[in-house]
Amino acid sequence: MNFLNPLLLLGVLGLALPILAHLLNRHQVQRTDWAAMRFLNRSVRVRSRQLRLRDLLLLLMRCLALLMLVFALARPFGASHGNALAAMGENRAGVVIAIDASCSMQYSNGKDTRFARALRKADVIARSIRPGDPVSVVLLGSEHRVLMRNTAFDPAAFSELLNGQMATAESLDLDSVPRFLGNLTAELTVPQREIYIISDMSEQAWQSRSVFLKASFRDLAAGASVLMVPIDGGAENLGVTGLELISGVLRKDTTARYRATIRNYGEQEAKNVRVSGLMNDINVDSKVIPSIAPGASESVSLFIPFRDPGAVRIAAALEPDSLMADNTRRAVAVIRDKVSVLCVDGDTAGGASSRLIAAALQAHRSISGKEDLAVQSVSWTELPAQNLDGFDLVVLADVPDITVEQAQAFENYVRKGRGLIWFGGDRIKASVWNERSTRGNGASLLPAVIEEVVATTDSMGVGRPLDPSLTNHPACRSLSALPEDLLSEARFHRVLQVKPAPTSTRILTLAGSDTPVLLGHSLGRGQVFMFTTSAGASWNNMAVTPIFPLLLQQMVTYLTAREFETPHTVGDSLALTYTDQPGATDAVFESPSGELISVPVREYRNRYVALLDNAREAGFYQARVNPQAPGTPIAVNVDTHESAVKGLSSDAATKILAGTNVRVASTDDGLIEAINEGRTVRSFWPLFMMAGILFLVGEGLFAGLLTRRRSI
Repeated sequence: MNFLNPLLLLGVLGLALPILAHLLNRHQVQRTDWAAMRFLNRSVRVRSRQLRLRDLLLLLMRCLALLMLVFALARPFGASHGNALAAMGENRAGVVIAIDASCSMQYSNGKDTRFARALRKADVIARSIRPGDPVSVVLLGSEHRVLMRNTAFDPAAFSELLNGQMATAESLDLDSVPRFLGNLTAELTVPQREIYIISDMSEQAWQSRSVFLKASFRDLAAGASVLMVPIDGGAENLGVTGLELISGVLRKDTTARYRATIRNYGEQEAKNVRVSGLMNDINVDSKVIPSIAPGASESVSLFIPFRDPGAVRIAAALEPDSLMADNTRRAVAVIRDKVSVLCVDGDTAGGASSRLIAAALQAHRSISGKEDLAVQSVSWTELPAQNLDGFDLVVLADVPDITVEQAQAFENYVRKGRGLIWFGGDRIKASVWNERSTRGNGASLLPAVIEEVVATTDSMGVGRPLDPSLTNHPACRSLSALPEDLLSEARFHRVLQVKPAPTSTRILTLAGSDTPVLLGHSLGRGQVFMFTTSAGASWNNMAVTPIFPLLLQQMVTYLTAREFETPHTVGDSLALTYTDQPGATDAVFESPSGELISVPVREYRNRYVALLDNAREAGFYQARVNPQAPGTPIAVNVDTHESAVKGLSSDAATKILAGTNVRVASTDDGLIEAINEGRTVRSFWPLFMMAGILFLVGEGLFAGLLTRRRSI
């Protein structure tokens, strides 16, 4: 037998109190001799033996009563072995019920969802819990939510609590589940602790972590009885895994091409998959994919026309299926009426580089014939007279150097959310740029340190082409549509050898080496791109190939975007950034379901930011500087890992959890049987409490009987 509160056994020392009182009471008797006493000696001796026996019985009953009460308070318990004593014990337990509420639990079999079936499993478990037993209920997701914590079980309240719950769009943070449940279980001060985990047990997630999970669940089962309850379901599912801008400019009266990627997560071929392109919830384009093989992905182009300036909600959507949450992929585009570009040329005589840049940027015309991109070209000597705030983007082409004040102005300009493109050339003074580019706060205007000019031609004087293995950076996605032979037309004879900063990204490199041609990095809210080659024809022939206009126009689209145009995933933080100190102390985020969430505005790194810590829904959030201001849409998508809906079978789950002492039960009958078999610990404190009360009552009745006899 063990005790839940063994320190209370020290109360046994209290047995000394009635014994001490008995001994003291014996010494308090005063003896007085008188003449007639000798006639009573014989009867007194007989009577005294009876009194001592009764006193000892009273003392024994008082001691036993105190001993039973101490044992009851120490909460004795022991394993049930089928004996009579075990049968008299109380079969109670502290229970933790963990229900998977992640996105895949929304999967429907046509009748109900996996989450609905999981709630029914929780009801089966609840039937085995006695009223008053401590219970904790938690919904598992990216952030686990405790609905009930170490609360006395009430069947009606439990049923009402679960009836109002729904599966979320979150992904399941499986790695944190064992530790989280272990902490909840440790709070239960009961002899037997039980944990029930109800989940669809995604095959992709559980098999990839099988070794780690075995160790984690083995530790969890060491402190509690753990029962895994798999929720079965189908495996067929299609999901939109990507929506990316491939080409086009985000300006009024233009059309942009987006690429939507659809993956077949099922085990059967999907045929005639229709993909719709939506703009502000209006279907503007549709494509049909004839076939998608099991486990394969296919992409289609969706053409989205822009008629008016402003923020636009864009989505690629599939027809309804068993899991609706991943049928839509969302993005946001801010359509401008016009973009202004300042091109600063280091050549004070002819300005050939600026002319090539302007021609490349203006190669695209809007369908209305209007100029949607205005380029102003100036010599670098005219730069001090320019007001940068009047331009959305600045291009520096072979500019020899800049002053300290200009470097600070460019840094402030980019940090406000603007873009900067830098080209090398013969006039570049590397030492000056390196010195002026590095700021005192540790930040650098350029994404690399300039070292020296190096030749990249072969022995026959032929320049090196670009690496055809393009990165997935948004700035060069339009180049991915070019055939490799067209991409190789651009030849580079010279480049600047640079030392990239740790925070920079290599966007374009030369074939056969990792020599960067284009690098980029973030600075505040804006971006800086750095070409290690020239914009003119002195170092390369890029300006006379299709690469140049495609690349520059895509870079302009990317650089003139805003941070809320970047799609997010459920569970991410959403930020609303202010350039200047706002008038309101709180910003407001409206969720896709219409919930208004107030978020305080805080100062962070010389900026003012309102940060919503956790986006719990998929859809378009609206960020407002105050409740009356117009909203700015922010796209939030589900994690594509949740689209792999195939779950482990009961046998597969048993195999993965072998050696962890975690049992698996999928059917209701098997669940009830496993609960009864696992509940082997019985509590005996009610027996000891009842015995203690009986001894106290018996002692009181016996003492009262003796008192009445003496009075007679």
